[in-house]
Amino acid sequence: MLYSPRQSLPISAIPQQRSPEPERRRDTSTPPRPTASVPSRDKDTPWHAEAVCRRDEAGLFFAPSKEPTAARLSREDAAKRVCAGCPVRVECREHALVQPEPYGVWGGLTAAERRVLLARRRRRAVATAR
Repeated sequence: MLYSPRQSLPISAIPQQRSPEPERRRDTSTPPRPTASVPSRDKDTPWHAEAVCRRDEAGLFFAPSKEPTAARLSREDAAKRVCAGCPVRVECREHALVQPEPYGVWGGLTAAERRVLLARRRRRAVATAR
């Protein structure tokens, strides 16, 4: 589960962290949400060494065979809560998108959510290439 990514996407490629596009400015009448600060890490330490999930059961992040839908949703929510407090969530998410990891919760996203995000990125890349 924990490999160094062959390549990494720039942080600006993550939709949640990009500034608004000029044609679609967000409403500035409400204050922006606070963003979590990411502590700096030693460059020689692989990102997965600091992953919170290293202390948890892999069963929380990966589905057993024939898991009922209600159990899957509950397990995925619990895994996402673990990811929410992880200092390397962004690196983990990018790893799962670059590899691509076909199973499990990585960086707070399920496999289905990662497929949707990858499809959006591809469509955006095609649209900007025109």
